[in-house]
Amino acid sequence: MAALTVTGAASGQQSPNPSSEPATSETAAAAAQSVPSPSSQPPEAQRESPPRILGVIPEFGVTNRHQAPSLTPGEKIRLFTRQAFDPFEWVAAGAQAGWSQEQNGLAGYGQGAAGYGKRYGAAMADVTDHEFLANFLFPVLLKQDPRYFRLGRGSVPHRFIYSLEQEFWTKTDRGSRQFNYSKVLGALGSKALSNVYSPPDSRGWSLTLTRTGTSLLSGMASGLGAEFWPDIDCKVFHKCRGK
Repeated sequence: MAALTVTGAASGQQSPNPSSEPATSETAAAAAQSVPSPSSQPPEAQRESPPRILGVIPEFGVTNRHQAPSLTPGEKIRLFTRQAFDPFEWVAAGAQAGWSQEQNGLAGYGQGAAGYGKRYGAAMADVTDHEFLANFLFPVLLKQDPRYFRLGRGSVPHRFIYSLEQEFWTKTDRGSRQFNYSKVLGALGSKALSNVYSPPDSRGWSLTLTRTGTSLLSGMASGLGAEFWPDIDCKVFHKCRGK
């Protein structure tokens, strides 16, 4: 009897718990499922376009997600700082200042290094003023979304018209459509502010309105680039992302 008891106890110690293996397998499977993979991301997140055209020109305010959550005030100010202080803007301001000096634009600034420096400072101020007003201040005050929502589908004429319209129509933070007061007031306000640092012979409301119109046309051209660049990137450079 004692021998049987010892043998039974030993066999009891050696026999595995039948319920432990399934539990371990289920735990491992659950852990494997909890690890995110690129293919498990939402399709819209996978197909977001790169934030630069040709890898150079910043397009941080463009999204392919039509149902993207609205931006918080903090995200709007980050959009402003990224767009306004990107190195490309420094280079573009330098080129603009050089062209202006070559054409003797803003003649009151004069020529030479001093004149170029004033033109460069004015060009950077123009960019900063516009981005601050159009991408941060007015969107926060008016609760509008400053981003460009890329359509990415449909006929070319339809997308062409859509992209031009986005300079004047935008989404609110609640997702409804509304006249793009932020863009229009941002363009007008930034050009009005330029009267503070422009030479006396380059000030006035007539010039302000002309520059505002030029700014809005530039925004429409930017919208065309945002809308069609991914298609060009795919067909010409074979860098295709899902639509």
